[in-house]
Amino acid sequence: MQYRTNKQGEPISILGYGCMRFSKDKLGKTELDKTEREISAAIENGVNYFDTAYIYPGSEEALGEVLHRLQIRDKVQIATKLPHYLSKSIATMDKLFYEQLKRLKTDRVDYYLMHMLNDIGTWEKWRTLGVEDWISDKMAKGEIGHIGFSFHGHSDMFKKIVDSYDWDFCQIQYNYIDEVSQAGRIGLQHAASKGIPVIIMEPLRGGRLADPASPLARKMFEQNPRGWSPAEWGLRWLWDQPEVTCVLSGMNSIEMVEENCRAASESSANMLTDEDRLFIQAVKEAINGTSKVSCTGCGYCMPCPAGIDIPNTFRAYNVMFTESKRAGRMDYLRCTAFSRSTKSVSQCIDCGRCESRCPQQIKIREELKKASRELETIGYKVIKKGVDILKLW
Repeated sequence: MQYRTNKQGEPISILGYGCMRFSKDKLGKTELDKTEREISAAIENGVNYFDTAYIYPGSEEALGEVLHRLQIRDKVQIATKLPHYLSKSIATMDKLFYEQLKRLKTDRVDYYLMHMLNDIGTWEKWRTLGVEDWISDKMAKGEIGHIGFSFHGHSDMFKKIVDSYDWDFCQIQYNYIDEVSQAGRIGLQHAASKGIPVIIMEPLRGGRLADPASPLARKMFEQNPRGWSPAEWGLRWLWDQPEVTCVLSGMNSIEMVEENCRAASESSANMLTDEDRLFIQAVKEAINGTSKVSCTGCGYCMPCPAGIDIPNTFRAYNVMFTESKRAGRMDYLRCTAFSRSTKSVSQCIDCGRCESRCPQQIKIREELKKASRELETIGYKVIKKGVDILKLW
């Protein structure tokens, strides 16, 4: 296993264990014995970073129970997340935090994240509640080791949040398909320039890059002389970048653990050749070949006077056709309904400012209308209304 370091120079395995996708039985409960074998194998192979969250059903309890069974709490780093959308007061934060410690059977969280902090306005509101003093108190008591946030949104907003506080680390969705969307490479490099370790989630887009929908992409992987699986290519593309600290993988089989640990033991920054990088670019083009809008995510159309995140809207719209409709709609939901400032695409005011700036000469207003019809379903509108009423952003 290879390791990179946090701000204090402490080692973090470049492969982290994402605990959202533990195997479940027919009743929806975590298969603890199976999960224990997989976690044990990962630790034996050097994995020391385990990521969970309050809202992952049964995940914190399962991780806590497995680590208790194995009696190896001190050998691993636990990362979990505080749902800001459920935390309307310091008292609520305390209640949720101590519930998490009980679930995890521990007296501390090594890496604690503000979950899905997509908007600077939400962070500023939390500050008025006294969250900075709350964090300081927990860290002084040794109950929180390092403080960070996870993010789904545009790179400009990501940079504002990074610059607003002395964060110890952050977590972003990033992979070779999302290179110029969400926080993207721009956000990754901005955080790294400030010495902030970056944890990567969705390195394979929920496993979809491990089994690409594109027949051409699958054939390209099969014929490449490297002999790496699509999943290994995706992970190595990330580890090739020195700004990446740790890549999370939702491993739920011994075979997956062993393959990922082997790849992590063989990987280092700047290990890919120019030929390898050209190959990934060709695969990306093959996967994106079925996309609807030729948006490159450059952001020249931004900011939108109506508050619409145009690049992420088109990315979600394209995902509907390059991966699945559900995946695209979930992406759109995260980037709009759960953001305090980002508006739904149907709120376009038809000003045309974006089109005058687009290097690709995309008919943005026309394409946004098409995207709205596909993305803003009745289900989306119901969820967004609930989020707005409850102010879950």
